[in-house]
Amino acid sequence: MDFKDFNFNPDLLEGLLAMGFRNATPIQQEAIPLILAKKDLIACAQTGTGKTGAYLLPVMNMISHTENRHNNTLILAPTRELAQQIDLQVEALSYFTNISSLTVYGGGDGIAYEQQKRSMREGVDIIIATPGRLISHLSSGLLKLDQLQHLILDEADRMLDMGFYDDIMRIVSFLPEKRQTVLFSATMPPKIRKLAGNLLHNPEQISIAISKPAAGINQQAYLVHDAQKVKLLTELMKNVEYPSILIFASTKDKVKNLGKVFRGLGFKAQAFHSDLDQKEREAILSEFKNKRVPVLIGTDVLSRGIDVEGITLVINFDVPHDPEDYIHRIGRTARAATTGTAITLVNDKDKRKFANIEKLIDKTITRMPLPEHLGEAPAEGEIPSTGDRKPQQRKPQRKFWKKKPKTAGSAPKSE
Repeated sequence: MDFKDFNFNPDLLEGLLAMGFRNATPIQQEAIPLILAKKDLIACAQTGTGKTGAYLLPVMNMISHTENRHNNTLILAPTRELAQQIDLQVEALSYFTNISSLTVYGGGDGIAYEQQKRSMREGVDIIIATPGRLISHLSSGLLKLDQLQHLILDEADRMLDMGFYDDIMRIVSFLPEKRQTVLFSATMPPKIRKLAGNLLHNPEQISIAISKPAAGINQQAYLVHDAQKVKLLTELMKNVEYPSILIFASTKDKVKNLGKVFRGLGFKAQAFHSDLDQKEREAILSEFKNKRVPVLIGTDVLSRGIDVEGITLVINFDVPHDPEDYIHRIGRTARAATTGTAITLVNDKDKRKFANIEKLIDKTITRMPLPEHLGEAPAEGEIPSTGDRKPQQRKPQRKFWKKKPKTAGSAPKSE
């Protein structure tokens, strides 16, 4: 199904097309019409199915047609990492709109907290928050959600596993009873049914299985220290001829730095990031598609938007925060029944994230030996279990804020 068939706001659709999105995933095909019809919804969908776009796109479309948009939508997520990922997608999808967003989670400093307070008083379109962090703002009276129209719970099962049930119910007590509620969960145990029964009104229900990485992808992993990463990649890229290579890093600044590093090592490499204007982005992608630039470096925004045949090697310089992003990243190779290689560099602090990826795809990824002359690799080791922690068991942190009012045609400030 083509995204044009949903009759989205032209500015929202333009952002989608500019990112290279054309066809909706199965979860998007089923969820978007129901959300646009203002139905409450329970959706069983794992990461890797396009679930974030399934709720963001219809909600953002409704926001674009709403006059009173003060604190219109609340999205609850179990972790700061997921909240950040959702916020990145809001930023990318709203590229040509004036939709604003605010993230609320642990961290930040006093100046950021004061700016956050001001943002809450003025109001934004979309608030993305972790439950424990949001409650302090609601309890103090700083944040008013009495005009809220949409409540979305992402990874609801994970929030309940972390002990957030009471926090969720307390947050709901601050919300108007007349609202649209959408709940996404990877699993549907009895506790989720209980939560849905308390929050949703005559909900529709859909269930979508996750798509697995293509069988033609040769997935490999190297356990490395950070200082070994560039040396290892230099050796791999020089010893085997890969006509088209994608490298994914975690931040825009790292993307820029890696572009300089690999060009300094003699590779024809380009960094693809949000500080480039549209013409520069199009020129770089054209050079990459035509094999004039064999190495392209970017963040996860690139993994979701690029549509290039013949990519032979995908490198995860950093393990992505969300297992869903791993699937999107390596899915750029081995397309149209071809084969390709995906290499992930795993340092000590990323072992848990990598274990979550293997759990999601139900596959143990082959560990490759680090060349001896590069030094000793980190031990595979045990990944310690953190157990289920309730919000009050975590160390208290100050609030972190981010508000990004956008004007038509303005580029996102970060990736």
